[in-house]
Amino acid sequence: MMDSENNISPLELKHYLEVKRVEIDSKLEQYLNNNTFPGRLLDAMRYAVMAGGKRLRPVLCLAAAEAVSDAGEDELLAAGCAIEFIHTYSLIHDDLPAMDDDVLRRGKSTCHVAFDEATAILAGDALLTLAFEILSEDTMRNGHRDAKTHQAIKIISRAAGPRGMVEGQMQDILAEGKTLSLEMLERLHALKTGALIRASVETGALLAGANERQYQHLKEYAQLLGVAFQVADDLLNIEGDPVVMGKSAGTDADKKKSTYPSLLGMEASRVKASHLIDRALQLLDIFDKKADPLRAIAAYVIQRDR
Repeated sequence: MMDSENNISPLELKHYLEVKRVEIDSKLEQYLNNNTFPGRLLDAMRYAVMAGGKRLRPVLCLAAAEAVSDAGEDELLAAGCAIEFIHTYSLIHDDLPAMDDDVLRRGKSTCHVAFDEATAILAGDALLTLAFEILSEDTMRNGHRDAKTHQAIKIISRAAGPRGMVEGQMQDILAEGKTLSLEMLERLHALKTGALIRASVETGALLAGANERQYQHLKEYAQLLGVAFQVADDLLNIEGDPVVMGKSAGTDADKKKSTYPSLLGMEASRVKASHLIDRALQLLDIFDKKADPLRAIAAYVIQRDR
């Protein structure tokens, strides 16, 4: 389906994502250099952060802001980088032997393999803490607390903690070897994967000054996008090329995890992802062409090969 009014071609989206990635990577490097001491911990942090990720979450933060206004990027880049540090910390910890026990991430050895388990744990801890240091630096302006930034910190904190990503990972561990209902699976991934995606879009919209209608439409768009992202991820885990993905395929089946394909089948999962994106795109109808990057990203999420 996906009969949207998106005016960005795949080539233009590739250019857009690359431009944003370069901006984000430069800012990530700046934060790593300014906030840490040289040594093994910094090496592990930089190894994980600069391993070549898509930067989807900070890009969503920036794109959501662009859909709402022409707000400056400094504050938005800071928030986006904080979210990327949190995302990277979660990947480091998810890959640990006590969690998913993965040895490959983004085409490279996982952090605990490249360094050691203790260093990987500390690198993840450091990135999570650094993220909130970055966010808190923007909470004081002209001698008073900025309410929007305070609210953004609350949104990101909830998404990253026991009401979001951490609880999602706990549910994922407890679900191994069990057959979940579709409702239980959707709740799990709304926490583990969807929460930080939603927080990225919500933060961009909030900091750019979205009105209530704009904010709610973008929030619902992000909710649908998060589910579609996970459906696509489950499909890639079965049929993706490990060389292209930069990580092993077939791991969900090996760990006897419930996935959308295992519950619905491959074709029904593809249809579900497409329907989710169609609904997400409809929510963007209230925005003009400045929301085209969000429209293009929605299509990209279920068409990607990694």
